[in-house]
Amino acid sequence: MSRLLESYAQGTWYSATDDGVPLLSAVDGSEIARVSSSGLDVAGMIDYARTVGGPALAALTFHERAALLKQVGLTLMAGKEEFYQLSRHTGATARDSGVDIDGGFGTVLSYASKARRELPNDTVYLDGAIEPLGKKGTFLGQHIYTSRRGVAVQINAFNFPVWGFLEKLAPAFIAGVPSIIKPASQTAYLTELVFRRIIESGLLPEGSLQLICGSARDVLDHLGGQDSVAFTGSADTAAMLRSHPAVVGDGVHFTAEADSLNASILGSDVAPSDPEFELFVKGVFTEMTSKAGQKCTAIRRVLVPQNSVEQVIEALTAKLEKVVVGDPNDEGVTMGALASIEQRDEVLKSIRGLTKSASVIFGDPESVDQRAGAFMAPVLLKAGDKAANEPHDIEAFGPVSTVIGYGDTAELFDLVARGKGSLVASLVTKDSALAREIVLGCAPYHGRILVLNAENAKESTGHGSPLPVLVHGGPGRAGGGEELGGIRGVLHHMQRTAVQGTPDVLTAVGNKWVAGSARITGDVHPFRKNLGELKIGDTIVGGPRQVTRADIDHFAEFTGDTFYAHTDPEAAAANPLFGGIVAHGYLVVSLAAGLFVDPAPGPVLANFGVDSLRFLTPVKAEDSLTVTLTAKLITPRQSADYGEVRWDAVVVNQNDEPVATYDVLTLVAKPEAAS
Repeated sequence: MSRLLESYAQGTWYSATDDGVPLLSAVDGSEIARVSSSGLDVAGMIDYARTVGGPALAALTFHERAALLKQVGLTLMAGKEEFYQLSRHTGATARDSGVDIDGGFGTVLSYASKARRELPNDTVYLDGAIEPLGKKGTFLGQHIYTSRRGVAVQINAFNFPVWGFLEKLAPAFIAGVPSIIKPASQTAYLTELVFRRIIESGLLPEGSLQLICGSARDVLDHLGGQDSVAFTGSADTAAMLRSHPAVVGDGVHFTAEADSLNASILGSDVAPSDPEFELFVKGVFTEMTSKAGQKCTAIRRVLVPQNSVEQVIEALTAKLEKVVVGDPNDEGVTMGALASIEQRDEVLKSIRGLTKSASVIFGDPESVDQRAGAFMAPVLLKAGDKAANEPHDIEAFGPVSTVIGYGDTAELFDLVARGKGSLVASLVTKDSALAREIVLGCAPYHGRILVLNAENAKESTGHGSPLPVLVHGGPGRAGGGEELGGIRGVLHHMQRTAVQGTPDVLTAVGNKWVAGSARITGDVHPFRKNLGELKIGDTIVGGPRQVTRADIDHFAEFTGDTFYAHTDPEAAAANPLFGGIVAHGYLVVSLAAGLFVDPAPGPVLANFGVDSLRFLTPVKAEDSLTVTLTAKLITPRQSADYGEVRWDAVVVNQNDEPVATYDVLTLVAKPEAAS
């Protein structure tokens, strides 16, 4: 008897109390492993995540979590060969395995990188600008995100046993929320192996990650309002979970990625002689055969201008005839098996439903492959009656697509909408105006739209590749949820709260200086302080410095900026905004820098930018400038001997009127590097 897969619960590996059920190779029918969760204490796992994993993650900043996640990604990447070997039994070719395995590891590394670049080195994320709530500036509002004090339960599908769990885990981990992973049993042996290597690395805090191999029927019974469930699977199962009392009554955060009748659209401007025509056919072919069509993003509906239907069918058929189905290890094989015999039977059943209104034009679904594996040749159908519902209702989750002709864009939009919501659509067109029309007509029904042409084809990742930085999910039938989307995926796991208070309170809560809160002035110039010495609110006031006409003339000549407002008195006087010669805005910023910069070498290593620059009041000759520079945000970098400091800069004239506001960005040495 093969090995019984183990769950990882409450810090230890757990083996079920029975022999489990066999998991068979999709390629040769051999028993790969057995699976059962009999006797597993699911309630104890959830409590352990909340009481052990949650506090451990909450103690880490976004950057610290990102550093750990990066190490996990690199560790898995270094040992990926054993994952590829086992992945063969799921029916995946080497290319299919790359999408799943390398795609999963890449998603982990992408999230680690984005978190370091776009999130603060803190446990609080500030959402939007300060909202003034009173006239005197003493009562303000700020939205913040904090980690929920619950657990993220992740229920995954069989088709992506590696990417499927890592794309859910990565944003939850960055958000500071512990995860319980429940893989689909058919391919859980691959998930378990990857998970085991993560645990063996010892990189992640105890309780931050647990695994259920086998059934988890009662998991929702133990969840509450701080917990979340991310589900990938059928619409029927999603509907059942969504109706659970914990979701309906207790506020469990539930998101689903479900069935999706994705479409690829050929623009009416594309002729068979255009390179875009070949791109379209290649895209459909790839989505039919990649992972044997077992992708939630695969193209199910091929929407083609009516006068191009036969040409598309001919070109697709020519490609499909070259497909070699078999053991992924065999030379020359281009498409592997479906995940199981049962899955193949489901696909054949769906095809029978589709043929009520569509005809098979390539492949023979009645001729079942007699080999032990779950092999099946691609099947292409052509829709008949346009009023028929089957092509828009039935998803054959395998190497199956249906070609559907359309007339004008109005009819196209009607066909698209009949899918009731999809994860992704692709549009192949040379015409940007047509692209806009079709994108806007299709966007309400899709989570993502790829517009492909000869210009971007070489860089395009293709129709079916969810990317870490873009939203993965879709409305309606597709589940109505969102995953990934860069930092959006992190924020899904966090609570947004509106905080009201004084400037000092909001500064303390957000760890970011708010205008109106206390400033710290002293004998030591803030630029003489290293990152450990510098405090939020540290301030330097410089000036006044009078601006002369000679300054303005010199700046115009030196820079070549001879705009009339700076050089032509008569034209400048006629301008209702200026009423005479005014200083260049960048001259004002340059003079302000001279008022606050400490010139000697010290902890400040570099100025690397200016953000949010606004010129508020024109500066005329003989005006005097004073600048106030305040340490606004301090962000140590985990892997460098310096950090980033954002300074609030306000320049005023002799009447105390703000003439310019902006943020100055500097790199400041850490104490050990500054000494």
